[in-house]
Amino acid sequence: MNIFEAVLLGAVEGFTEFLPISSTGHLTIVEKLLGYQIDAPDITAFTAIIQSGAVIATVIFLRQDLIRIVTSWFRGLLNAGKRDDPDYRFGWAVILGSIPIGIVGLLFQDTIESTLRSLWFVAGALILWSGVMAFADHAATQVRHEPDVTWKDTLIIGVVQCLSLIPGVSRSGATMSAGLLRDFDRVTVTKLSFFLSIPALLAASVLQTVTEYDNISADNGGVGWLPTIVATLVSFVVGWFAVSWLLKFIARHSYSIFIGYRLVLGAVLLVLLATNVLEPK
Repeated sequence: MNIFEAVLLGAVEGFTEFLPISSTGHLTIVEKLLGYQIDAPDITAFTAIIQSGAVIATVIFLRQDLIRIVTSWFRGLLNAGKRDDPDYRFGWAVILGSIPIGIVGLLFQDTIESTLRSLWFVAGALILWSGVMAFADHAATQVRHEPDVTWKDTLIIGVVQCLSLIPGVSRSGATMSAGLLRDFDRVTVTKLSFFLSIPALLAASVLQTVTEYDNISADNGGVGWLPTIVATLVSFVVGWFAVSWLLKFIARHSYSIFIGYRLVLGAVLLVLLATNVLEPK
């Protein structure tokens, strides 16, 4: 992989990671357009690893919230009198909500990295999940807010998040839709999506780095570690601005623009696949 391609893919990852339009779906499409075998071990590892850039950007962007929640969680562990703090409960809620995707991801890793990498799945998921997002956006009462989040809410959202292992569904789209159907406001579900992404995506990045280290190496015919690092850094920078923009946008708008975009992209992709302009893998 050359540096230009690394910068392009890093920018795509950083911009799409937290938007409900599927970062993995977009990376898969762009990687295919660049001529890569999208289910090759080095490409699937590259795709997972560069997500860490956007996640670290989110950690830094939300550092005050994270410090407050982590501090309250540790205080609650050490002092039973502090366990009524909403931040203590929120900390446990995020931990419990992060467990399902870890279990499912490990159990079905081979399927996720091979069968589900087909562009047919990406196109179908983009279109079908748009219907779920549209229903959730319309049906949500938005009467609940961040202090109302419970472990039951995040466990349900965490289970739904497992569907994002299908490229095209979108982790953000899955968690935001589930949160809206739990009657949370859009800003709360967006921040919840950010918090739930941190353990899931960082764990996936670390796992792929450890298990696919040799496959990524250019000496072994992989994409190379220099392009991977460059793409991760670009993902960090672009991800920072994307998170800032999304929180401001969601405070004033619905998800309709994202739903419309997903439908158009999915339809275009289906046409390209049906006419053999693009191969599914």
